[in-house]
Amino acid sequence: MPVPSNASDLLDREFLAVRARLIDLAATLDRLDRAAGSADDDPRMDQIRRSLEVLHSPGSGRAEKLQMLFSLPYEEIWRSKV
Repeated sequence: MPVPSNASDLLDREFLAVRARLIDLAATLDRLDRAAGSADDDPRMDQIRRSLEVLHSPGSGRAEKLQMLFSLPYEEIWRSKV
C-alpha cells in the first residue's frame, strides 16, 4: 500500500484504527484499576507508564523508543545461554 502524500491523508486513513487501539488500551487500564489487588509494583506497569510518556512526547522515533523500552538489554554472551 502506498504511503499517503501528506499528514492529513495519513490521518484520514489511520484515524479510526488508532482510535480503536487507544480505546482498547484505556479499557485494559480501567480493568486493571477495577481488579482486586494492585499491579502498581509490577515492572510491566512501569513499562506501560513509560511507554505512554513516549507516545506523548513530540517528534519522531516513538516506535523505536517503545521497541527499546520493551526489549531486553543486550548481552554479549547471549549465544551461550541457548
